[in-house]
Amino acid sequence: MNAPTKAFDPSQVKEAPSRFRTALGKYRVSRSAKCIVCGLCVDVCPLGVNEKIGGRITSPRDYKCLGPKCPTACFKQCPVQAITVRTDPTFETMGDYRWTGDMLVSTYYMCETGRVPQNGLEYRTGASDGGFDKLRLIFPKDPGHVSPDEVDTSIELNRTGDGRPQIDIPFPVYGGGMSFGSVSIRAIVGRMKAATALNSFCCTGEGGYPDDLIPYDDHVITQVATGLFGVREETIQRVRIVEFKYAQGAKPGLGGHLLGDKVTPAVAKMREAVVGSALFSPFPFHSVYSVEDHKKHIDWIKATNSKALVSVKVSTPTDVDMVAVGSYFAGAHIIHLDGSYGGTGAAPDIAKKNIAMPIEYAVPMVHRFLVAEGIRDKITLIASGGIRTPHDLIKIVALGADGIVTGTADMVAMECVRCHNCESGRGCARGIATTDTGLVELMESDWVAQRLINMYQAWRAEVQRILAKMGLKSIRQLVGRTEFLAHLDYLPDHVDGEIEY
Repeated sequence: MNAPTKAFDPSQVKEAPSRFRTALGKYRVSRSAKCIVCGLCVDVCPLGVNEKIGGRITSPRDYKCLGPKCPTACFKQCPVQAITVRTDPTFETMGDYRWTGDMLVSTYYMCETGRVPQNGLEYRTGASDGGFDKLRLIFPKDPGHVSPDEVDTSIELNRTGDGRPQIDIPFPVYGGGMSFGSVSIRAIVGRMKAATALNSFCCTGEGGYPDDLIPYDDHVITQVATGLFGVREETIQRVRIVEFKYAQGAKPGLGGHLLGDKVTPAVAKMREAVVGSALFSPFPFHSVYSVEDHKKHIDWIKATNSKALVSVKVSTPTDVDMVAVGSYFAGAHIIHLDGSYGGTGAAPDIAKKNIAMPIEYAVPMVHRFLVAEGIRDKITLIASGGIRTPHDLIKIVALGADGIVTGTADMVAMECVRCHNCESGRGCARGIATTDTGLVELMESDWVAQRLINMYQAWRAEVQRILAKMGLKSIRQLVGRTEFLAHLDYLPDHVDGEIEY
């Protein structure tokens, strides 16, 4: 086993505030004309909501406010009662059952500060009444003394012993595929910069390999999908990991679809397509109808790049355990299971909600089957599809995964508001899922990178806290340990430990 990869450097965290004049938060702080500029609100506020510059009090930074339950409550101490605090009406319209307003705003906070929120926001679970939101963590009564700082969060990506490079990542998370055309080039480059800074990886998606990514080659996963858009031998030879995408969990059996208004001249050139024409990726690879065909695909990549690892991304049909075993015997290093909750707003709801298996069902099924076949310790099992928080990460590892891939969480880090207009060229008002030249200018890649670095630093600190509380010194010790999980619908009469609600 390799020595643990160098951990994250906390000094990488730097404040990355909202790029918009008014940041989204849960509370709205108002100051009336009765204010006498005494500065008491500045002195008592623990988070810098109020600030005095010169002889005046600046506009409140509402998004930092702890709300009516704030222990120092500036609005209660104001001598002339000039301050009011209430829930922001905009907040009440935000989010959905899986990504609630609390979860969106708490993610924004982590991305700005590199810390989990301490202001009462619910950052651990959503309100879907199912899946991860029904699972809770169990902490043993006597876990022993483990310091969070000594918890190792690194994982291996090559466990096959086939002589190819041994690659570790310091935190069991890397970026999922977002293709050039589906999101802006600045979003893509920002994600690659963050992956490089964190010694991890990020996937290109199926839109080709823009030249802007060349400086980050060692941290890029290039994707070979059914449309073969932008796939070339020289791009396969650049990278350390190549991913075959057989299906996406949010729309299995449907392939990919990029509407014509997103196919700009740059996108068309990269994909060798016609400007303004909609593009489809077929389902499936029409050259793969058996494990033997699958092995030929993997052999092709291995022959083209003698040092690359091969990842196989599949959705979660009912026989996904057989798909995983077949991928191992075909020579894959990483099995990437993509569940039904993932995907951007471009994925049709009828597919997301009715076709693939939720990831929390698929992972334990595959994990148990690989154990029964005696090959679980020879393959890396990565999960994606609806993993939103460090708590979701802990839960899916306890169910049997080694690590995760993020997608939607990365978009939320860029201040996505979940409006579900990702399929439209001008539909993303926040300049994320767009190819419109004007909207792309709303975001800088350095800002994207810093927000992601901050988010992952906050996640890692929370994961270390949780593992230490469980008495575990490594994330690898958690794999498949379902005794650390409780389902709210099936709580036993007696739990030997503490349940974190």
